[in-house]
Amino acid sequence: MWTLISEDEDGTYPIGYVLDEVLAELLNVPQEVRGEVKVDEEEKTIQLLAGLATEQERTRAIANLSDHWRQNETFKILKKWRNELWPVYGRKGELLFSMERTALGLFGAMRYGVHMMAYVKDDTAPYGMKLWIPRRAADKSTFPGMLDNTVAGGLMTGEDPFECMIREADEEASLPEAIVREKSEHVGTVTYIYITNTKQHGTEGLVYPECQWVYHLELDEHVIPKPNDGEAEGFYLRDVESVKEDLAQGKFKDNCALVLIDFFVKKGILTKDNEKDLREIETRMHRTMPFPGPHQPDWKAAE
Repeated sequence: MWTLISEDEDGTYPIGYVLDEVLAELLNVPQEVRGEVKVDEEEKTIQLLAGLATEQERTRAIANLSDHWRQNETFKILKKWRNELWPVYGRKGELLFSMERTALGLFGAMRYGVHMMAYVKDDTAPYGMKLWIPRRAADKSTFPGMLDNTVAGGLMTGEDPFECMIREADEEASLPEAIVREKSEHVGTVTYIYITNTKQHGTEGLVYPECQWVYHLELDEHVIPKPNDGEAEGFYLRDVESVKEDLAQGKFKDNCALVLIDFFVKKGILTKDNEKDLREIETRMHRTMPFPGPHQPDWKAAE
């Protein structure tokens, strides 16, 4: 494992994690395509894009590299190309560059998104509520057919988390904008790291550090989420106990399971009295990340 670094006048700092096989393929790319690459064998660090002064230059250079790999079918994960640019930040609050979301995973940089759980109050149900749970479409490129949070999506460069959630709520669940704007509640973030696998991602062992902005939305019983863009095959109103069973059986997409556990903690369903490992669980859902970005509590974007 290698650490991807950037550099400013105060020295170097980490921005991602790179596997040995990714570095090997990087060094196989013609220099006129990949640009200058600095490899420090002793420190196990890699620096890309050295000498490029602007965000536009760095974004263009990383796009050339990603497209070269895509055209040459170097990594299976690039077959899922999305034409969405995701941000990579520097420690002064600046945008270092933007990169195609599927290629970003090859460099182990922070990934950002939003997740929203919608629920309906129901005094007859366990814990007085039911949750709107979608099933992912069978033709999804990742985690097909698995259960999901009501709304979720990746945060593109320059996109505000709340506005991203509004967009995804319409695109994925046909939820009226006015209701989502008025009633949704931002309840914090989750930060975590997971490792990709061949079955779900097409590539084994990539490191995905992620931050999700989490929202809760209490809906009236007459507001029913419906598939819109084909991301979900349907939405199902489920009680907490049945959701717990599906979680235990591994039926949820990985990070959606984590957000559901966070929901149970915040709603007082999962407590220290009924879960002895709650402190460890919460620590794993709120990991301290070594990379700069808006997930950091003291973050301030550059003007």
